[in-house]
Amino acid sequence: MQFRHGARDEPEINLIPFIDVLLVILIFLMLSTTYSKFTEMQLRLPTADVDAQRDYPKEVIVTVSADGRYTVNKAAVADRNVNTVAAALGAAATGGKESVVIISADASSPHQAVVTVMEAARRAGLMQITFAAQSTAQAGH
Repeated sequence: MQFRHGARDEPEINLIPFIDVLLVILIFLMLSTTYSKFTEMQLRLPTADVDAQRDYPKEVIVTVSADGRYTVNKAAVADRNVNTVAAALGAAATGGKESVVIISADASSPHQAVVTVMEAARRAGLMQITFAAQSTAQAGH
């Protein structure tokens, strides 16, 4: 007996129904997904563990209150204008261009108030700027 092996047909995988199902799922996901816009976010500024406050002659401490008022080395600045703050920073910088500006802003102070201090420091020629933070132990009080 002679057995002949016939030509075997290779099984084919039809991808068309698979692609159709994937397209239906993709369309469903695109239609059912909602995109949210956040118009306002509530943030809390970070706290850090800091050492006790130092007093060095080359430091100029600028305090920004919650309503955007400024004090430079505990002396109130009369105006909120950038040029006025720059003049106050220039007068308080006893170390000259090597003075360090420390911005101590209230957690709820306007962002523009902090940017104004940074711009005033740049105009006064003070390029070393740092930010003060309260310690995490004091943050709860």
